[in-house]
Amino acid sequence: MNSALSLQSLGNGARKLVRETDVLLAIGIISIILMLVVPLPPLLLDAMLALSITLAILILLTSLLIERPLDFSAFPTVLLIATMLRLALNIGSTRLILGNGHEGPSAAGHVIQAFGGFMMQGNAVIGVIVFAILVIVNFVVITKGSGRIAEVAARFSLDAMPGKQMAIDADLGAGLIDEKVARRRRTELEGESAFFGAMDGAAKFVRGDAVAGLIITAINLVAGIVIGVGQMGISVAQAVHTYTLLTIGDGLVSQIPALVISTAAGLLVSKAGVNGRADRALFGQLGHYYKALGMTSAASCLLAVFPGLPTIPFLAIGVGAGYLAYRGYEAEKVTPAEEATLEQAVPPSEQPIAEILEIDPLRLELGYGLLGLLGDGKGPRLPDQIKSLRRQLAADLGFVLPSVRIQDNIHLPPDVYVLKLKELDVGRGEVRPTQLMVMSPRGEPVELPGEEGREPTFGLPANWVSPSLRDEAVFRGYTVVDPATVVTTHLTEIIKDNLAELLSLAETQKLLKGLDEPYQKLLQEISPARISTAGIQRILQKLLAERISIRDLQAIVEAISEALARTQSSVFITEHVRTRLSRQLCSAAAGTDGFIAVLTLSATWEQAFDNALGPGGEDRQLAMLPSEVQNFIQLLNARFEELAMRGELPVVLTSPGIRPYVRAIVERYRPATTVLSQNEIHLRARIKFLGQI
Repeated sequence: MNSALSLQSLGNGARKLVRETDVLLAIGIISIILMLVVPLPPLLLDAMLALSITLAILILLTSLLIERPLDFSAFPTVLLIATMLRLALNIGSTRLILGNGHEGPSAAGHVIQAFGGFMMQGNAVIGVIVFAILVIVNFVVITKGSGRIAEVAARFSLDAMPGKQMAIDADLGAGLIDEKVARRRRTELEGESAFFGAMDGAAKFVRGDAVAGLIITAINLVAGIVIGVGQMGISVAQAVHTYTLLTIGDGLVSQIPALVISTAAGLLVSKAGVNGRADRALFGQLGHYYKALGMTSAASCLLAVFPGLPTIPFLAIGVGAGYLAYRGYEAEKVTPAEEATLEQAVPPSEQPIAEILEIDPLRLELGYGLLGLLGDGKGPRLPDQIKSLRRQLAADLGFVLPSVRIQDNIHLPPDVYVLKLKELDVGRGEVRPTQLMVMSPRGEPVELPGEEGREPTFGLPANWVSPSLRDEAVFRGYTVVDPATVVTTHLTEIIKDNLAELLSLAETQKLLKGLDEPYQKLLQEISPARISTAGIQRILQKLLAERISIRDLQAIVEAISEALARTQSSVFITEHVRTRLSRQLCSAAAGTDGFIAVLTLSATWEQAFDNALGPGGEDRQLAMLPSEVQNFIQLLNARFEELAMRGELPVVLTSPGIRPYVRAIVERYRPATTVLSQNEIHLRARIKFLGQI
């Protein structure tokens, strides 16, 4: 009973050890190091030599069957372990050959004896010559060639890395790929560069192993004969035969795995740029061109009738190549019926038209002189800034903006860029890609040498100066902006001015689907029975048009549900939603001191707007005389300019009934001015009145 429990415990411990691969690897490495100093018995040496040969075959077959070189990224580590194992076995076999070689060919185990006997075939000279040729092939041809390929691949991989990184970032900035795909491609790029760099170093292991094998073989042969004749007293002929057999056998069992692994390394590094397994790539590419196979067949048949050459081998090869050429020709030949089917299956004109109809929501076109802003290593990269902008606007506004497609436009002047919204120009600017924009916060002229210009977003006067003057400009208190930031700032303002257009119906549906389950049930109660998704989209667009964040979508849906009980007008529903968002509106309107600077309408203007609306219930329209509108705007601008001189930027406060109509007039002349109603002032908001209009 106890013995059964002991065996079971031993079996459980063994299974647990097998699962702990890191422990097994550590044991294996330590064992290899111990073999360098601990003598090995012939039986254990045979087992380890068999393991070395099997490992080499496994490495070769793995190199043949992988799809990409990076799929065997552990090859340099495996190569180091295999090399250490062969060297340890070389030292162990050398100890047995020199110590027990006088006992006969089996002194170093049966594996070495079998390999030596097979190679020599009773003739020591032939055995030595063939072994030397084998070592030369491995050392001079395969090892040196694969090492050179790895060296060149490593150098070109490192040189191409910046360009590939720029291509990934450009695709990401243009919206062709998402961040997940970009991260995966960057990881693959880094892994490729590290792999070829490691392969360049690993090739030195193979070369050093071949040199060590030559030295060990020479030592075994010379020292073995000296020991056998001088110390053990055997005859010279017997010593030459025995130690030559043992030395050649030992060299073979180490050089054959080395040759196999060298071949695997050459296959691996020469496979760069070829996708798929090696057999598919080779046979697919060599057998793809039936004309080449046909000419090869003709050449082989001519050689078959050449005087003195054997007819049967060349004729057989020629017939086989001709058969393959015929099969390739038949595979590529298309019958008239198949051609007609292909013509019907692929419409020649529909697809290009469909592609033309696609519209980019946002597009940034650059003149060829600004392409360096995509990433030249000298300043902030435009794609990175646009990516950060999209992330920041998503956090501020509550929905993810469409990707900004960046492309070059050869028809633009070199330093000009154009911003397009749904294929229409909405902004244009000119920057100097190698200089910095410097502006005075006080509007004064910039007293630095440079080119005068205009800040493209707000039209402020600015100078373009050399980057070497950055420190001096900062010291004088000027605002210094790099070209990429100038473009990004312009893009930011364009986006904020057109937020309503950028919220599509598809994006609205995506936002609504992201609500939690309780709000999904509320949404099902009101949509589509009482309001459509397009109706909700219009309400969200009205909020975004006044730069109000829709991030608190739960509160917005609740407010829409409440308002639908009293009205179907999107205008009044939006006003009710704004009331529910009063805390958010007041927080956004408050100044740095925490107070909301308020400019109210006089009772006269309140009455004028109310009278201009007239009767009509929810369908009322503002019908104010143009002269009154002009008078109102002049008074508004005068008051704002007066308050601006005092450093104040107020909001306009109106009664709830006329707020959307006052805003409709104000936004045409002062789009950044906030207009609030009295219902939108939160109870805890702190207000300071600056006057009336």
